[in-house]
Amino acid sequence: MGAGFGALALSALLAEESPGAAANPLAVRPPHFAPRAKRVIMLFMFGGPSHIDTFDPKPLLNRDSGKPLPFAKPRVISFPRRGGNMIGSPFEFKQHGQSGAWVSELFPNVARMVDDLAIIRSMHCSNPRHGGAVLEWHTGSDTFIRPAMGSWLTYGLGSENQDLPGYITMGQALAEGGANNYSSAFLPAAYQGTPLGYGNTKSKDARFPFIGDGKRRTDLQRLELDMLGDLSQHHLDRVGYESELESRIATFELAFRMQSEAPRVQDISSETGATRRLYGLDDPLTEDFGRQCLMARRFCERGVRFVQCNSNGWDHHSKLKKEITKKCGEVDKPIAGLLTDLKTRGLLEDTLVVWGGEFGRTPTAENADGRDHNPHGFTMWLAGGGVKAGLSYGRTDEYGYYGVEDKVHFHDLHATILHLMGLDHKKLTYRHAGRDFRLTDVHGEVVHKLLA
Repeated sequence: MGAGFGALALSALLAEESPGAAANPLAVRPPHFAPRAKRVIMLFMFGGPSHIDTFDPKPLLNRDSGKPLPFAKPRVISFPRRGGNMIGSPFEFKQHGQSGAWVSELFPNVARMVDDLAIIRSMHCSNPRHGGAVLEWHTGSDTFIRPAMGSWLTYGLGSENQDLPGYITMGQALAEGGANNYSSAFLPAAYQGTPLGYGNTKSKDARFPFIGDGKRRTDLQRLELDMLGDLSQHHLDRVGYESELESRIATFELAFRMQSEAPRVQDISSETGATRRLYGLDDPLTEDFGRQCLMARRFCERGVRFVQCNSNGWDHHSKLKKEITKKCGEVDKPIAGLLTDLKTRGLLEDTLVVWGGEFGRTPTAENADGRDHNPHGFTMWLAGGGVKAGLSYGRTDEYGYYGVEDKVHFHDLHATILHLMGLDHKKLTYRHAGRDFRLTDVHGEVVHKLLA
């Protein structure tokens, strides 16, 4: 029966000015210290993109292709019976920009932006399977249901637009962790991610459920919410504070306010032809992810704290050359377009862009022409938002299997992202089940060398 206080819609308009408006869970809250970034755009490549075919060249791997791996494999690997000898990358790498960063021919457009990137080539995580690793990236845990990173950020900082969710994820797959990947878990429900379409929904067709269908009169909805608000208030007066009910009230009110705001944000008719081409909306190959990236910019302009774009289908156990060429072709131009557009509009300075998947791939062959999962060493990159631009950080071994220098765990990158947003990962806590929880649990160190 949770619904909304009738007066909450008005109080939301005053939330940023009134200290007494604490009932609004998305009201802006001060950071722990001066932030370098105000918002995050996560570009998530679901399935695990191969680092040794994209951003981490391995000449010795190409030289020794076809030979056995010269050192021991991990004790736990995903598909040991399908493994084989080493297989070199079929793609050419070149250095780009003043930084001289190495990028493969799969990313010609992103390669032109390398002087804006901080490329981390020594990432590692704890789980070799998709479900666990995807959960670990999103929530910091591969075994328990914990709040997603976007939920922690909106819990810690609120949102700068009270008519939109603070955390939006577009085209997120429902497999391998499903809704737990954008859940607020034990945090109040107002901080959970709001999905805009799912993995099999074309971005041009994605809509927030029940928003802007034009079939229901807003004056009648307002009366319904007021009535349910009265009932909810009567219940709260009897039993006292209930987090779930309070969150449900706020969520209903937000949904009511979104009915006018959300359709305006999704209407891209005002975007110029040049902007559409910049994101690849004129090409069937790039149109889908390009629209996600364009929507991410539009949401960020309107104060949404955390936006995630999702590209699904990077699990290349076979036909690597064909399949990864297609996937990189889908996202390369839109990603470069997003970075260029943010930079042109002055938004990249305080927008943190993060690219990567849940793990990388092995230097050994699987099914003759594919690669297995590899959580022991892979690549992610950051841009904008206080990151040291033009940096290549960390190193994997000569064949790309293990991180061997300046290793960065997911916990460390989470701590660094929170730091850039002005939050101390050790102080951003929530008491649940008798103890204080945090995104990084009892782990994580800020990687200061990544900071400008």
